[in-house]
Amino acid sequence: MQIRRKILIDSLKGIDLILLGLAFSLSVAIAYTPSGNISFSDFFAIRVKVENIIFVSAMVILWHSIFSFFQIYESRRLSTLKDECLDLLKAMSLATFVLVTASVIFNVEIITQGFVLAFWSSGLILIVGSRLVLRFALKQARLNGRNIRNILIAGTNPRAIQFARDIQAKPELGYNLVGFLDEPWAGTDHFKQTGNAIVSDFKNFQSFLRCFIIDEVMIALPVKSYYAQAAQIVEQCEEQGVLIRVLGNMFSPKFAHERVEHFGTHSLLTLQPGALGDQAFFFKRIIDILVSLPILLMLLPFFVLIAIAIKISGKGPIFFAQNRIGRNKRQFRLFKFRTMVPGAEKMLKDIEHLNEVEGAAFKIEDDPRLTSIGRLLRKTSIDELPQLWNVLKGDMSLVGPRPLPIRDFEEFTEDWHRRRFSVPPGITCLWQVNGRSRLSFEKWMELDMQYIDQWTLWLDLKILLKTIPVVLRGTGAA
Repeated sequence: MQIRRKILIDSLKGIDLILLGLAFSLSVAIAYTPSGNISFSDFFAIRVKVENIIFVSAMVILWHSIFSFFQIYESRRLSTLKDECLDLLKAMSLATFVLVTASVIFNVEIITQGFVLAFWSSGLILIVGSRLVLRFALKQARLNGRNIRNILIAGTNPRAIQFARDIQAKPELGYNLVGFLDEPWAGTDHFKQTGNAIVSDFKNFQSFLRCFIIDEVMIALPVKSYYAQAAQIVEQCEEQGVLIRVLGNMFSPKFAHERVEHFGTHSLLTLQPGALGDQAFFFKRIIDILVSLPILLMLLPFFVLIAIAIKISGKGPIFFAQNRIGRNKRQFRLFKFRTMVPGAEKMLKDIEHLNEVEGAAFKIEDDPRLTSIGRLLRKTSIDELPQLWNVLKGDMSLVGPRPLPIRDFEEFTEDWHRRRFSVPPGITCLWQVNGRSRLSFEKWMELDMQYIDQWTLWLDLKILLKTIPVVLRGTGAA
């Protein structure tokens, strides 16, 4: 759900380049006249020249960089249409200026004054129009209960109350106010008259965050008198991977990346835990779909053979389905090929003493519950392949911390371990390519934090490439 909501905000990233390409083509048609210096035949001759292909490719890269520079692809949930259009105007104007400058340097004849005006105006109209369509679609989705984010406000002062009123007055923003975080103070009686609820105090906030689904925490505390409490909230949210917003105040987080947003008269500081921001999630989601869908289609005949083998080996279902913990502690149904005897989960208590891993995990290299075909599936990691369906659905990603069972999640004792839930779980990650079950639980968690803090698309690619030989060797499989 979380990734789908992000895609709804960031999905125009690739489309923008298509729209700019369309604007380029329209500008050629608009600027072209029969009496012009360039005929259609000359134009098509220009297109196939190597230097012009390089020129257009360079422009595409520069346009993408310009739009990213103006934060066009950041979440615009709290931004006004006016602010977004202003940023689009700046980005489109700079993109046009770069195009003109490059055409002068490389003597591109087709880019005339008429072309420049047509490109700037048509590109701006197309891109602004796409944002209007996106905003309308998001508004309708949120009014119908989709793309909703749970928000908790720290502070019960008039500024916090006013912010709560502002977001509640705009249901199209898609916020569900869980409640307020504060301790009794002189203004508590006035706050209670507003009809809002204090769901936790500062002392119990850490445990509250462990148990409830919170997507964002808005800090609206007076910094001068509540700096220690506010800083503690930032630290606790960072530990568990919860997005933080601040009403006009600055902090020095250890891991979170800062960005400033504006909502009406409110200045917001957003602290995104880890290196995976909105753009990263968008790219990962696109890659997940492009990779998982064709692989699933190709593997269907193989899945049929595995299903037959499982059925022949004994009674029980083909697939094993279990609730796992996903991003921001949301549960989802994970699918694997069944490798154990029916009722294996009920037998867990009888063999827990055989656990070979310390910490909140359960691993046995020679699990007595495994079937004959199950041992082979585990050894080759074939049992994990149905999780490609979870990837396609958006519950998981190709690369990310492994999704944990509820049993393991409930045994977490360190809050910094919970930061692994700030990103989508994956089929493979650094743990998979660095020893798998042979590693200690603590090292496993450290590798997950390393992935979250140092993420790049290149890192995802390296992990995927390293996973193949690890799986073929069956290293550390259990």
